[in-house]
Amino acid sequence: MSSNTAPSSSGGAGSADPTSTRRHSKRPKYSRFTQQELPACKPILTPRWVISAFMLVSIVFIPIGVVSLFASRDVIEIIDRYETDCIPMPSRSDKVGYIQGPGDKKCNRTLKVTKNMKKPIFVYYQLDNFYQNHRRYVKSRSDQQLRDPKSENQVDACKPEDKAGGLPVVPCGLIAWSLFNDTYSFSRKNQQLTEPLTVNKKGISWKSDRDHKFGKKVFPKNFQNGTLKGGATLDASKPLSEQEDLIVWMRTAALPTFRKLYGKIEVDLEAGDELHVTLENNYNTYSFSGKKKLVLSTTSWIGGRNDFLGIAYLTVGGLCFFLAMAFTVVYLVKPRQLGDPSYLSWNRNPGGH
Repeated sequence: MSSNTAPSSSGGAGSADPTSTRRHSKRPKYSRFTQQELPACKPILTPRWVISAFMLVSIVFIPIGVVSLFASRDVIEIIDRYETDCIPMPSRSDKVGYIQGPGDKKCNRTLKVTKNMKKPIFVYYQLDNFYQNHRRYVKSRSDQQLRDPKSENQVDACKPEDKAGGLPVVPCGLIAWSLFNDTYSFSRKNQQLTEPLTVNKKGISWKSDRDHKFGKKVFPKNFQNGTLKGGATLDASKPLSEQEDLIVWMRTAALPTFRKLYGKIEVDLEAGDELHVTLENNYNTYSFSGKKKLVLSTTSWIGGRNDFLGIAYLTVGGLCFFLAMAFTVVYLVKPRQLGDPSYLSWNRNPGGH
C-alpha cells in the first residue's frame, strides 16, 4: 500500500490570501482626514464668551446703523404724484379712453423746494403696480438682436412684438415696445426771475450696458409701426447704444414699485425756489390701476434715500445688546459651574422617570 499522498494545492478552500482580502475590502484607505483626526478648534462657549460676542456685535452694528440712518435722512426728495391730477375733470370717469385718445396731454405742475439741494439732482420717474418681473414680459426680448446688426431676424422670443408688416422689429419684444414715454421739462422761479433748467440725459445708463449689451451699429427699424403703439418711439438715426432711455428701461425691475433714472439737473436748487414742470402725460398706467410719480432726489455717500439698511443694523445691534444684558443678569443672579455633571438629566432624576 502506497504511503504517498497528493500534495495540497495552495489555492485550496482553506488557504488565506491577504492580498486578495485587501483587494475586495470595502474599508476606505486610512488617513487622518477621512477619519476626522486632524487638529481642530473646539471652542467652549462659556457665558463670558457668549456675552462678549453679543456685546461686540452690538458695539459694531449700532454705530453703523445710526450713521447709515442719518446719511439716508440727509437725502432730500421731492415727490409728485400726477397720474390723476393730469387728467381733466370731465375725463376722469374714463381715464383709459382719455389716455388712448388723440389730443394734447400736456400738464403743468409746480414743485416747492423746501431745503437746499446740491447738484447733481437726479430726476426719476416712479411706477407703482407695474410688474416688469412677469416671466413672459422678461423673456420678450432678443439680446443677440440688440448687440449684432446681423441678428435682426432673431425675433422668436419677442412675440407678439416680433414683426410688423412682415418685417422684423428692432428692438423687438414687449419690454422695448412698452418704453416709458412721459416727458418732463423744468424751469425755476427765484426772486421773480424764471430760468429754464436743462436735464442732462447723458450717462444715465450703466456703462457696461452701453458697451456690451447694445450695439453701436444697431439702429431702430420698424419700431412702433404695429397696430397698437405701446410707448415711446426711437430716433432711427441713432444707434441703440446712444438711446439711454431705452437702455435704462430694458434693465427690468424686480419689484412692482420701481424708479428709473430720467436725467440729471446739474445746478444747485435753493430753499424757496419754485419749479415749474411741463410734462406730457402719455403713458397708460390706468389700464392696470398703476401710479406715476415724478421724483427729484439728491444722494449721499450711501446712495439714495433708503432707511432699510440703517434700521436693519440698529435692529440686529439692539437685539444683541438686549441678549447680552439678559445673559449677564442670569449669569450674575444664578451662576452655574461649567461642566457640572449634576445638571445632567439622569443625575437630576436618578429613577429614570
